[in-house]
Formats: sequence, C-alpha cells, structure tokens
Amino acid sequence: QAQLVESGGGLVQAMGSLRLSCAVSGLTFGAVAMAWFRQAPGKEREFVTAMDWSGGRTYYADSVKGRFTISRDNAKNTVYLQMNSLKFEDTAVYYCAAQPWRGWTYPERESQYNYWGQGTQVTVSS
Repeated sequence: QAQLVESGGGLVQAMGSLRLSCAVSGLTFGAVAMAWFRQAPGKEREFVTAMDWSGGRTYYADSVKGRFTISRDNAKNTVYLQMNSLKFEDTAVYYCAAQPWRGWTYPERESQYNYWGQGTQVTVSS
C-alpha cells in the first residue's frame, strides 16, 4: 500500500527558507513522477512543481520559479521542496503527490497523480 508522508512545514518569516520532505513507501520510487501542490485557506489546491521519474524534467508554477526547487533522493525514497525567499502568499498546506510513470500530458493537473500525502502546513509571517 502506497504511503506518502510530508514533513518540514512550520512558521517562518517572510524572505526565510524551509525545506519540505515527502517520504514515499509502497511504490517503486525510481519509477514514479513526483509533484507538490498547495492549498491556501479559502482557495482551491494549486500546482507548485513536478519532477519526472528520472529527475531529468521539472516544471514549476510561475509564482514559485526562481524561489522553489524540487529534488529527489532515490536512495532515500524521498522528494524535497526547497523554498527560499518565502512570501506571505506562500502560506498554505503543501501536499506531495506521486504518479507511477506513464508519461505526462499535463503534469500540473491533479488528475495525473494517483497517490497523495496528508499535507504539511507552511505559514509565512509578514
């Protein structure tokens, strides 16, 4: 049974940094694409970033380009989200998601991903 567990969220001041982790079990990690989404209070969940199974392709939402970086460590079955220069509007619950690799048409769409974590709260104080 697949399980995704996020960690690393918390309270940080604007312009600070956080690194989120998502530990994956029950899947062949080297054969899954991974993504991060977020949901702010009162808003729909939105795409943040994604990485294909090999780590060779990444996609970022325009709102986080140049500030956030996705990475993966296949030896640890873990994907990371390094968040720098955080803004108040980055406040949200952050979710990781996994797709057993079958190619991508729209990596930014939630429907691409079969497995989800429970989320971790990130709060940025202004």
